[in-house]
Amino acid sequence: MRSILGFGTRIHNEQQKAPSPLKVSYTEPNINEILTKQLYHIFSAVPAEQEIILVCVGTDRSTGDSLGPLVGTTLNKLVDTDRVFLFGTLDHPVHAVNLRDTIHAIEHRHPNPFIVAIDACLGQLSSVGIIQIGDGPVKPGAGVNKDLPSIGNMHVTGIVNVGGFMEYFVLQNTRLSIVMKMAEVIANAIYIALMNTRQASVTPFLKLD
Repeated sequence: MRSILGFGTRIHNEQQKAPSPLKVSYTEPNINEILTKQLYHIFSAVPAEQEIILVCVGTDRSTGDSLGPLVGTTLNKLVDTDRVFLFGTLDHPVHAVNLRDTIHAIEHRHPNPFIVAIDACLGQLSSVGIIQIGDGPVKPGAGVNKDLPSIGNMHVTGIVNVGGFMEYFVLQNTRLSIVMKMAEVIANAIYIALMNTRQASVTPFLKLD
């Protein structure tokens, strides 16, 4: 999962309006460039003094729901700064049990952060494999009818399987291959976008079980 684009990769600092929400398949030939540019323009608009917090939601106990922790684990091996913080890895996931505690910890320790929520979701058959980047929060657990708080100033989600029927079973029987490939693509894009806007790596912070 370490096929990260080269450290020398740069993105031209173009003055552009905020990008529209993006939906693109992880199998697109130029997927890394598409996602990285989208994230770069978003991160560029975040004031330098404002902390960026990555919250990778999910659990390693469900294949389909492991997208977020896989992204967090990959980023945790790569990067470190005092302006980017990471919550949610395979070892220390952010899930239904501790999501509220994680939100409270962030609110207590990080005044006015910019939160990027990364999570898996279910969708239509034709949408499986789609990665979405957009403004606003995600609602973790909505696909399995859990009432959990929303989180994120923006979100990055991956549609890992088909929703609408027996969602728990579907998540448990999602192919690990597609989840790992999507996680790798998302982590690559976040890393390069952060390197080009913050010269940053990611600091793992609070670990909540």
